[in-house]
Amino acid sequence: MVQKKKKEPTQRQLRVNEAIRHVIAAQLMRNDTGDERLRGQSITVTEVEVAPDMRHATAFVTPLGGGEVSAEILAALNEHAGPFTHAVAQQLTMKYTPRIHFAYDERFDYADRINTLLINADK
Repeated sequence: MVQKKKKEPTQRQLRVNEAIRHVIAAQLMRNDTGDERLRGQSITVTEVEVAPDMRHATAFVTPLGGGEVSAEILAALNEHAGPFTHAVAQQLTMKYTPRIHFAYDERFDYADRINTLLINADK
């Protein structure tokens, strides 16, 4: 079975990714959702990936300072995706406002694991 290569994002997708990331980060900073599970949580939006059709966006999040986002916090973010989508619709001019989904960004954990392996290989 031949696997398709993932297409590189277009310049437009990259601009939309960054614009949405800024909107979501501002919403998280103000804690506009009113959910107690998110109150006092320092969450960083590391990246947003918009689908080529601009109908769906995945926001990758991680806690500020490292660690893992709990399943409860991730569930709260996904439950309150509506206010984030609404904020994107108000602040960005787009034909379609993408539905936002939240996912944990595992890249930092992976980088730490590789770093640990490299350090232990030197010993």
